[in-house]
Amino acid sequence: MVKQITFSVVIVCLNAGQELLRTVDSVLRQSYSNYEIIVKDGMSGDGYVERLPADERLRIVRQKDKGIYDAMNQAISLTTGDYVIFLNCGDYFYDEKVLEKVNAWIATDKASTEIYYGDIYNRNVSAKVISNPHINAFACYRNVPCHQACFYSGVLMKRRRYQPQYKVRADYEHFLGCYFEDGVRPVAMRIVVASY
Repeated sequence: MVKQITFSVVIVCLNAGQELLRTVDSVLRQSYSNYEIIVKDGMSGDGYVERLPADERLRIVRQKDKGIYDAMNQAISLTTGDYVIFLNCGDYFYDEKVLEKVNAWIATDKASTEIYYGDIYNRNVSAKVISNPHINAFACYRNVPCHQACFYSGVLMKRRRYQPQYKVRADYEHFLGCYFEDGVRPVAMRIVVASY
């Protein structure tokens, strides 16, 4: 019997160089191992996709796209995990126990939701960025958690895609759609998820 994958970690790239390797490495160092990594490459020519390590959890898909949100949508079609998280090249999991902590949180959460989110660490200012502990309409229009801090239900991501006509902040529009149109009530985790 094949074990159901818990997390799909999606990394989209185009000529990201060394940052692609660092981002993938931060996933491969996770203590929790029931995940897949999907690297969606937009036909890079820098040679770094070819340098990725061989690992049965890593799938590389090379296909042209029309920008980051189109690439993210292409990758969503390939995910098999219960939850999906997107890391940009240059983003890393904050520590080696992030997926272990998130899995434990979800397993014990009585509310159960289609979006769990945590905090992030901004390397430019060397500071944690604490996400709003409660999402309501006011919070949605002020500051929603960035996608590097969000674990979306795989089912939710397959039914609600990013809108690639928005060249910037389609992830923001996506979060608002989940909240206002789909009625999803995100749950905050006091976990620092990503360093970006």
